[in-house]
Amino acid sequence: MKVVLLAGGLGTRLSEETEIRPKPMVEIGGKPILWHIMKLYSHYGFNEFVVCLGYKGYVIKEYFANLFLHLSDVTINISDNTIEVHNSPVDKWKITLVETGSHTMTGGRIKKVQKYIGDERFMLTYGDGVSNVNITDLIAFHEQKKKFCTVTAVQPSGRFGVLQINEENEVESFHEKRAEDAGWINGGFFVCEPTIFDFIKDDNTVWELDPLESLARLNQLASYKHKGFWKPMDSLKDKMDLNELWSANKAEWKLW
Repeated sequence: MKVVLLAGGLGTRLSEETEIRPKPMVEIGGKPILWHIMKLYSHYGFNEFVVCLGYKGYVIKEYFANLFLHLSDVTINISDNTIEVHNSPVDKWKITLVETGSHTMTGGRIKKVQKYIGDERFMLTYGDGVSNVNITDLIAFHEQKKKFCTVTAVQPSGRFGVLQINEENEVESFHEKRAEDAGWINGGFFVCEPTIFDFIKDDNTVWELDPLESLARLNQLASYKHKGFWKPMDSLKDKMDLNELWSANKAEWKLW
């Protein structure tokens, strides 16, 4: 089963990093967050990826084209222009890098890789968030539900404290917002049947709007509830938090 990764957005909320590289190439522990996501899937035995490129997609192409240079010891013989790779730790990945347009919406990007998916079931996620979601269990849940699409639902931890205020405007209690106080949201990590391509009209289609809304109305969208670790990289603070977890050996998404 192939894994489709959405990696073409502008990443404007992380502009400190994305002026020079696409958001999926922002690093956690010296490796792009895209690499971390792929390592999760690879841990569960999925090693064939289709990456939807857009903004500064050439950076992603160059990274994977020279991945052995990034991760291995090499001997470069200038006289005959040869390179010898030593003790290469490179994974056995097959990666199709597809130019889906700089301004194409998420649904349009998915539609543009249809020819690389064919009539097979596939997985789909965003290139800017990490999780310890159990991919094996997710797929089993999808097969059990027999829907066109399954979305992983998560409850993000709250960023603000909650006040209980009485009629006299006095604070009766205060506590940090817990994850269970929040609603379930789209955490990515989809499993899709090829039927979903029929719900995408053109380049301007936003996956999270018409396609998912239509699937929900038709009772063809299942929800796999993940209560473990999940965190997107939406801001510079998110990047710092993820790097701190990695440095402290507390990266819950590191299952490999």
